[in-house]
Amino acid sequence: MRVELDEPKCVAAGQCVMAAPDVFDQRDEDGVAVVLEEHPAVELLDGVREAVAVCPAAAIRLAER
Repeated sequence: MRVELDEPKCVAAGQCVMAAPDVFDQRDEDGVAVVLEEHPAVELLDGVREAVAVCPAAAIRLAER
């Protein structure tokens, strides 16, 4: 699975970082999300799915490789 982030849509809410801190972080200057692990390990996928579900801007998606 691959994590895709539509950066221009991100509203810097930080919900993704709270749901999957090993996969997401936020830039210091503006809080916009960054993907740390584009292809996360299987054990991290539940957190990524939660991040997709709670993102207020619908800026994250989990795609097949």
